[in-house]
Amino acid sequence: MNLTRISLVLFIAFVIAFSFTGQLHKEKSNPLAIGTFGKSPLSMLPVHNQFDMLSSPALTHCVPVFSVPLTFEVSVNDNSDALLSNSTRSEIYDFIIANPGVQFRGICNGLGLAVGTAEFHLGVLKRAGLISFLRDGRYKRFFEAKRFSSKEMETISLLRHATSGSILKNLMNKKTIGHGELAFQVSITSQGLTWQMNRLTKAGVVQQSKDGLKVFYSIEEAQIPVLTEMANILGKC
Repeated sequence: MNLTRISLVLFIAFVIAFSFTGQLHKEKSNPLAIGTFGKSPLSMLPVHNQFDMLSSPALTHCVPVFSVPLTFEVSVNDNSDALLSNSTRSEIYDFIIANPGVQFRGICNGLGLAVGTAEFHLGVLKRAGLISFLRDGRYKRFFEAKRFSSKEMETISLLRHATSGSILKNLMNKKTIGHGELAFQVSITSQGLTWQMNRLTKAGVVQQSKDGLKVFYSIEEAQIPVLTEMANILGKC
């Protein structure tokens, strides 16, 4: 009796071992099975298709594999003419060319566009390399791409500010202006003018000189050509 039981146990163990070996071989030969390497069917798909899979376990082996990922974005590989065939986008582009250094809000107000619409088309134009922008504090100023140098864009930004622009225009009309006279001309307090002039001096646009207790300001000699040219461009806008 004991011998019969031992034989039965050994037979069962043999059957289990044989079944396990067969299953292991099957997993190794099946790329969709979860094998000994711990890889699921999801990890064996291309990366961009992993997010196309539905969450239902029943559909795990029925997922179609797309050779090209789906997209709803406008292609920026097209030529400029194709991108500007959209009338709204073309209006924005032309508006930026005619108003270099315009801010985002200026584009929306100037063309009567909703914020979302303007953001979308500006993004397309930027990715296509048709426009560029310069950060001005919390804001962005937009320019036609490759038309202006970094220095020219910075100069336009200064000229477009109400206060600094008025200061620079007054300095361009006179070679040297005293602190008190300039404050009166631009309708600003003495403290406010001091802050503005320190900012413009740091930017390398103006220089300061003293005669006793009096402070005088003038345009940096090297900045006069670019400042004059950019002021003329803005004057034509």
